[in-house]
Amino acid sequence: MNIVILDYKTLGDDLDLSPVYKFGNVIKYPSTTQDQAPERVKDADIVIVNKVKMTEDVVKNAKNLKLICETATGYDNIDIAYCNSHGIKVANTPAYSTPCVAQVTISMACSLVTHLHEYRRFVSDTSYQNSKTANCLVPVYHELAGMTWGIVGFGNIGKAVGKIAEAFGCKLLVNKQTPIEGYNCVDLQTLLKESDIISIHCPLTDKTRNMIGENEISLMKKNAIIINVARGAVWDENAIANAIIENKIGGMGCDVFSYEPFDENHPFSKLLNYDNVLLTPHMAWGSFESRTRCFSTVASNIEAFLSGKEQNLIK
Repeated sequence: MNIVILDYKTLGDDLDLSPVYKFGNVIKYPSTTQDQAPERVKDADIVIVNKVKMTEDVVKNAKNLKLICETATGYDNIDIAYCNSHGIKVANTPAYSTPCVAQVTISMACSLVTHLHEYRRFVSDTSYQNSKTANCLVPVYHELAGMTWGIVGFGNIGKAVGKIAEAFGCKLLVNKQTPIEGYNCVDLQTLLKESDIISIHCPLTDKTRNMIGENEISLMKKNAIIINVARGAVWDENAIANAIIENKIGGMGCDVFSYEPFDENHPFSKLLNYDNVLLTPHMAWGSFESRTRCFSTVASNIEAFLSGKEQNLIK
């Protein structure tokens, strides 16, 4: 049994990969380019992947390939239709990152609402020490209690964020493909119009791609904060960048980008020095505990597959 790990470095150098060693011969690569991928998977029975795109061109000559293990909940980097039609099973790792993504989402919101970056700089550049005043209250900030928090996508992460937001005293609005009882479920336009804070937690699909663009942004409150910890392509990055530059919205936080890492040509490269922008390097999912849970699930998925059981398989 040949098991190939294509990009273990994306999971962190500190992660213990030994749980999968018992299943066969393991070949691991810190990273793999798209050009390298076909050669590296051609003799594999099982492939473990995070970011490499598993397209038809990559897997078509991997005649022994039986299972692709995605070390993430999202699997938009895998050609599911091709795999299904060629007897290749795909398993993802659901729910492993819920606590830490919720934590980062809330942290972004708290930082942006409270202007922590500006206040910290006021002290670190010694403006406070030289001010002769006991406190500084500019820029003005507001309490989360009483604000409306709109959640786009209400799976495990969305629910976790909602629970914490409610604990802060926020009113929740939820946009979900299938409304559920017990929550104020509204259409996207209503959520955008009424929310002070908006966080995005939906998967990237044909339906959600660029779901928030210039028209949607025009519905938002001028002081609204929007946070994306889902996928970079669920919103129009150019439109979001322009909204910040033109002061159409209050602020934004983002941990995900349409291509990663982004470069100087990316729209967000214009926003690096904006106080009301918080950009992080796709780290929200990656607490040590989360990564350990993730790889443990991968090992469990392989064990289940080899035992003839279906576990976390994508249909």
